[in-house]
Amino acid sequence: MSAALQIPEPLIRLRDVSKVYRSGGQRFIAVSNVTMEVREGDMVALVGPSGCGKTTVLKILAGLHDADGGEVRIGSAGSAFTPGRDVGMVFQQALLLKWRTVLRNVMLPAEILGLPRRAAEARARDLLAMVGLKGFEDKYPYELSGGMQQRAAIARALLHDPKLILMDEPFGALDALTRERMNLEMRRIWRESGKTILFVTHSIQEAVFLGGRCAVLTAGPARMADVFDIDLPADRGLDIKTTEAFGQYVRRIYALLGLG
Repeated sequence: MSAALQIPEPLIRLRDVSKVYRSGGQRFIAVSNVTMEVREGDMVALVGPSGCGKTTVLKILAGLHDADGGEVRIGSAGSAFTPGRDVGMVFQQALLLKWRTVLRNVMLPAEILGLPRRAAEARARDLLAMVGLKGFEDKYPYELSGGMQQRAAIARALLHDPKLILMDEPFGALDALTRERMNLEMRRIWRESGKTILFVTHSIQEAVFLGGRCAVLTAGPARMADVFDIDLPADRGLDIKTTEAFGQYVRRIYALLGLG
């Protein structure tokens, strides 16, 4: 097979991954038999009920927890992958430091990783412009809305140019209208950054709207019910939620979760 026809290796490969927590002599199976792949440049939505182990999967990928069983492979052959440098994290709360300006919050990874300051500041300013915060560099977190704070958190996660962005319910604390706007922004940011993103959500509609692929976890201990491509236009507006194609994916997830 010629090089042009070769299918690239996935950035993430999980095979029968399990995780067991132990407390007071008790064992709690958080994740069981999770199998999935994430291709480089994909945005994959990881959806499932509360407590099903979605965050545990993210922590394993971030190198914060070891898997107790199965295989976890991140990165392609011949390409080193270091969680501290190659992963960016975005959480449900923006977690901006209130005593630092927006610009200095975004530059925090550069200070932790010892990156050159001048180049990091230039990149931080470019990223803030990309997420729609140009002109807010010298503001403090309390001067921003919740959605704007999350945009700053996304810029911070992108600063050190990681190969993988992990997002744990980043819009869960926002009101419904702001969340819809952030969904639109997230699709744009993903297209412009070209990053590989794994996005955890409880919202089935959000999973379908954001994802190029969707992974569905059952109630804990989590197991993978299905992983499938979402064949909707890359340039999506909110009106796509009224289409039959969108509705079919929503109903598919409901059925996988036993809600259909």
